[in-house]
Amino acid sequence: MKKNDFSAAVNALQEGELIIYPTDTLYALGADIYNAAAVRRIFEIKRRPYSIPLPVAVGSIQAMTTVAVVTRTAHRISEKFLPGTLTIILKKKQSVPDLVTSGSDRIAMRVPNDPLALQLLSDYGPLTVTSANLHGKKTQSSIKEILMQLETFIPVCLDDGRREGAPSTIVDLSTKKPQIVRKGSIPEEEILDVISHG
Repeated sequence: MKKNDFSAAVNALQEGELIIYPTDTLYALGADIYNAAAVRRIFEIKRRPYSIPLPVAVGSIQAMTTVAVVTRTAHRISEKFLPGTLTIILKKKQSVPDLVTSGSDRIAMRVPNDPLALQLLSDYGPLTVTSANLHGKKTQSSIKEILMQLETFIPVCLDDGRREGAPSTIVDLSTKKPQIVRKGSIPEEEILDVISHG
């Protein structure tokens, strides 16, 4: 296990390997979203049904436009809350493989407010940001506990201590009427307030 070795993480991703990296909430399993074999391995390791889409992280609001159609409302909310513990569901760009979104035309986007994650995402590009756990199980807060739960070898783990943040708030902006899909650390009222004052 290589600690905070960015070049090793980037090399692993380029070779189609998975990594574990920290976010502002929990540790995430990262794969290059354009590498089908790597994305399939995420589903397999997590024992996650292929019908449940994988969220995607990028390093900036600007980078969101490479994978999603960023509406005016989405841009306004992003400027207010990102980087941060918010997941925004938007229409995906055609370049994003259907495997990532489980055949949906929508994509769940994050810009995590974590310096290690932001550096990695800026250096490499869009990665899956699904929690590093078995599907349906609690996400452990340390790399050691995560690897014990997953019972698999992950070549590079960017270990930055324990991660025990609350899950991100999820807002769906892919339809005309914005909808809070999951309550999280950002209060629903704050998000709806930004939307209504647009």
